[in-house]
Amino acid sequence: MYEITNPYKVQLTLNTKAVRGSAYGAELQSILNSEGLEEARHEIASWPNYEPTPLITLPGLAAGGGLKQIWYKDEAPRFGLGSFKALGGAYAVRRLLGREVARHAEVATVTTADLISGRFRDQIEGITVCTATDGNHGRSVAWGAKAFGCRCVIYIHATVSEGRKRAMENFGATVIRVSGNYDDSVHQAAADAEAQGWFVVSDTSYAGYMEIPRDVMHGYMLMADEVIAQLPPGETPSHIFVQGGVGGLAAAVCAAFWLRLGAERPRFVVVEPEEAACLYESARAGSPVTVTGALETLMAGLAAGEVSKLAWTILSAGAEAFMTVPDQAALGLMRLLADGVDGDPPIVAGESAVAGLAAALQARSDAAMSEALQLDGNSRVLVFGTEGATDPDLYREIVGRDAEEVRAPLAGRG
Repeated sequence: MYEITNPYKVQLTLNTKAVRGSAYGAELQSILNSEGLEEARHEIASWPNYEPTPLITLPGLAAGGGLKQIWYKDEAPRFGLGSFKALGGAYAVRRLLGREVARHAEVATVTTADLISGRFRDQIEGITVCTATDGNHGRSVAWGAKAFGCRCVIYIHATVSEGRKRAMENFGATVIRVSGNYDDSVHQAAADAEAQGWFVVSDTSYAGYMEIPRDVMHGYMLMADEVIAQLPPGETPSHIFVQGGVGGLAAAVCAAFWLRLGAERPRFVVVEPEEAACLYESARAGSPVTVTGALETLMAGLAAGEVSKLAWTILSAGAEAFMTVPDQAALGLMRLLADGVDGDPPIVAGESAVAGLAAALQARSDAAMSEALQLDGNSRVLVFGTEGATDPDLYREIVGRDAEEVRAPLAGRG
């Protein structure tokens, strides 16, 4: 049986502002709400090849980690793009184009069919969307831009891999690499968009820029809503560990469960790389802070130094704890998931996919952290495997096999 015997160095801070049993109030409703989720569900579910991604049970890993249950939401198959980001960026592009075309054409509504039929081709071809990305969000924006017919410019920072760059270019995007870290690319994208009259489609919000990040997060909420429908009847998680980044994903998941389950919602823990922990440091400070420096982590999708304003409003009220994990914890878990533990199915998980799971297992192996999080042998943990092998070369280097080789035993079962 697998057993955690050598815990990595993880850090935990509790959020004293979060109150168990508190209502999802009017301020939070103004950010993310059931109506926005329903609009996202109606739109995204109409796209070709939409289907809920799998919710996988991992009894072998749960037993070895001292937990009753682990549910792993596997986002690797999402629309063939390899990550949950397909739900956010492309949806926000669709919403933006609908608003802009309706305004210019002076019509009340613009449907998806209108956008892809060529009816408004002249207006759409004159619109450029842009964003900064570590890879997955940009791929989603580029995919959406290609599907709906507008131009797309993507900004990446110094350490984004060539493989992720090529993936965005394959959807017709112009990709510009800037020096510095992720936040530097965000600032460059915003400056160029203002100068050129482009539209920024970002998953991070800041003063004066709220509508599009809200659309992105409503798209993300669909992933959590799928989980609620996929859970066995009468069963809910006791804990959710979810990746941080700028906070948009975590806020969307927190809001979805809070809206649906109210006071019975699971305990919520946000997890970041130790080298890029803006949410963790904000929780320690009691208000948003910026983490500076290179933000160098192999968990590229989580390499953010500035907190999304909208996300922080939700997380500061709803997340009971914030944690950091080192890169080595994530890399070891990628290999472990690829092998499968005591009969668990092999899973292809990218570098940013496993931070939440790594934190849950390491916290359970530490008596003080387990007590602080009320994590024990009866705990039912939900985590989100937010990406598959979105950089195939890097995945092979870390795991020692291609994603197809990892999946091969499943295919062989027929």
